[in-house]
Amino acid sequence: MWIRKNRSRPVAELMHELTRKLQGYYQYYGITDNGPRLYEFFYHVRWTLFKWLNRRSQRKSFDASKYTMFLAKFPLPAPKIHVNIMNFRMTPTYFHE
Repeated sequence: MWIRKNRSRPVAELMHELTRKLQGYYQYYGITDNGPRLYEFFYHVRWTLFKWLNRRSQRKSFDASKYTMFLAKFPLPAPKIHVNIMNFRMTPTYFHE
């Protein structure tokens, strides 16, 4: 919804804000075993961005090659796992050897 509502903003501003939103999403949801969902979300965002940027004018702005060049100029951050919850497991202190 955010991309749809903000598609008429200047491209540099739109991509800057989208980058910040993606980084925040990855930091919040980037935990152990959530990598596949993060990549699914990333590809959905890329497809949605392509779709709504193409609707900025009456003729198509991008084809696949132009969109690839656009993403080279304004790259989206790739998903990243920020928290490994396995590191936070506490060892039980009630066991004695």
